[in-house]
Amino acid sequence: MERIELTDLKPAEGATKKTVRVGRGRSSGCGKTSSSGHNGEGQRSGRTSKRGFEGGQMPAYRRLPKLKGFQIINKINYAAINVGRLEGFGLKEVSLETLKAAKRVHPSCEGLRILGNGEITKAMTIKANYVTPSAKEKIEAAGGKIELI
Repeated sequence: MERIELTDLKPAEGATKKTVRVGRGRSSGCGKTSSSGHNGEGQRSGRTSKRGFEGGQMPAYRRLPKLKGFQIINKINYAAINVGRLEGFGLKEVSLETLKAAKRVHPSCEGLRILGNGEITKAMTIKANYVTPSAKEKIEAAGGKIELI
């Protein structure tokens, strides 16, 4: 078996390219001005421009609006209530309107979601936009009814 030396290693085919040697005469394709053009800031030695500079034009990071994350246009603000809290409200019928009247949810809420955390023993009628499967199971086991709006 042949021993591989460190000097035998070379990059894969097509992984490397020859560097362009600028300023090496006309026939190289990058002679005379060495790809820097004729006049202006870019042809001077030691040229640098700050990040995002667009030649005096208002840069893109200042032109574009600043959004923080994804904006949902028609977002519905749901009140999420766990099954375990429903008994403490002392209501026979639980709906968004009754909870707003009892000041148990914020007035800006537009929908009601019932979640399955906790236990329930009283039978009650619940009118909600969404009820999780575990919450539905617990409410029906306690003798309650669910009406989806």
